Amino acid sequence: MEKYNIEPYNDGEDARDFRNEEAYLRAKKKVDAIVGFYWHLASYVVVNLFLIILIGMNSNSGFSGFGPYATAFFWGIGLVFHFLGVFGTNFLFGKNWEKRKIAEFMEKEKENWE
Repeated sequence: MEKYNIEPYNDGEDARDFRNEEAYLRAKKKVDAIVGFYWHLASYVVVNLFLIILIGMNSNSGFSGFGPYATAFFWGIGLVFHFLGVFGTNFLFGKNWEKRKIAEFMEKEKENWE
């Protein structure tokens, strides 16, 4: 029988690559949650503007009641909880925030492992 050429286990670079990939995936997940919140916010604004105008124009009391604003109010409560779940207290963004956030989350993960 021939001898098998078995490589010794190497925990060096492979482990670092795994940690970098894991950090990237965590950062990407957080960025995806942020993007999801912004889509939620955009749909909230568009749908509620449409509903407020539609209900306000077609109701007897016009825009002066709770009816036209009920959906915006209750959906707004859900939107606030979505905001708190995604951002917590860190919600300041500027240009290229997605790239910066990914880099920031990866750097935090790197510091945790070093």
